Amino acid sequence: MYERVFNRVEEKYLLNEQQVQQLYSMIQDKIEKDQYFETTICNIYFDTKDHDLIIQSLEKPPFKQKVRLRSYGIPTLESPVFLEIKEKYRRNVGKRRIKLSLEEFYDFYEKKTIQKDHQIMKELDYLFNFYHLVPSYFIAYDRKSYVGKECQDLRITIDHNLRSRTHDLRLEYGDMGDIHFDNGSCIMEVKSQEAIPLWLVQSLSQLKIYPISFSKYGNVYMKEKEKEVC
Repeated sequence: MYERVFNRVEEKYLLNEQQVQQLYSMIQDKIEKDQYFETTICNIYFDTKDHDLIIQSLEKPPFKQKVRLRSYGIPTLESPVFLEIKEKYRRNVGKRRIKLSLEEFYDFYEKKTIQKDHQIMKELDYLFNFYHLVPSYFIAYDRKSYVGKECQDLRITIDHNLRSRTHDLRLEYGDMGDIHFDNGSCIMEVKSQEAIPLWLVQSLSQLKIYPISFSKYGNVYMKEKEKEVC
């Protein structure tokens, strides 16, 4: 088990496949494939039984917080997973996460066992108990990841096939789910500890690709609520 903390600026963009190809052709000499270039990312988002955390987040407060369990691919009980607290204050994103096996997570969640020497686990234990967090949504997507050749702190990820389910809320049950976008759109995230480089800003501007406010969990939740109304 180990802890890791991220703090960075993060921007999100909604693109179609043509825009993805156009952007890549413009910046391919500035970026290279990440060591984990192609990955399927699976998440369980935790919330109150009434979804208070995501409802509050959708009101766009300056500060918001999410708790999720993440795996890269479909895990077994012995596989490593990441239990995370993701916080956002305006454009700055902080992530504190701890790596453990899926079985260790279930020990924590179901039996409330905790290693007292891990500060992040203490914070997670507090959040789970204070909000009475329960599994809320399963969300998965297929990611391609790039890093800057000269600015190694620059990371660009492109997420395809955003999908979700509200049943079978365990990572080991597979990555199936209802497809979110009917038109094949994907989400690009640009993450950097410094300002986004000028060459990338210029390329995005030339293609008329602009930052948006987009939460995968928030958008999936809103779409599910719309289906209930219909």
